[in-house]
Formats: sequence, C-alpha cells, structure tokens
Amino acid sequence: MSGPNARWKEPVEIALPNGSHKVSGPFEALAHMMENWPASQGLDFVRARSACRGAIAGYKTIDEARVAFEAAAAEARKQFDLRRH
Repeated sequence: MSGPNARWKEPVEIALPNGSHKVSGPFEALAHMMENWPASQGLDFVRARSACRGAIAGYKTIDEARVAFEAAAAEARKQFDLRRH
C-alpha cells in the first residue's frame, strides 16, 4: 500500500540533534526530512525525499521509501557526528 496514510510494519528510529524519534511511514519521514535535517544536501537525503514523495503519490512502494529513508538517516548521523568533533 502506498499513499499519504501508508505505514511501515516497523517504525524506523532516527537520532537527530533534537532527540530520538520513531518514524512510522513515508509521510512522517518526509516531514522529518524537511525540518532541521542535518544532511539536507546529501545524495541519500535527495533520494529519500524523492522516494517518500513517490510513495505518498503512489508511484513508489513504501519499502523503497523505507530503504531510502534509512540510508538518509545513516548519512545524517555521519554528518551530525562530524559536526560534534
């Protein structure tokens, strides 16, 4: 199932500078990426944003969006860790 109300079977837990969050689906993932995402210029961010938008619109699967979002979250963690040192 795709669309704005689509949910992943298990949420993705992300750690951002403002705390840890559980993200339940592509719409919520896109919202997090548009607000204070530490790696908003990264390639994985761009791919995840596109995949989440595609899943919301119905032309990508929610699994594609999840994989892309997990990669963007890993990219963001690296950026955050680099800024802290």
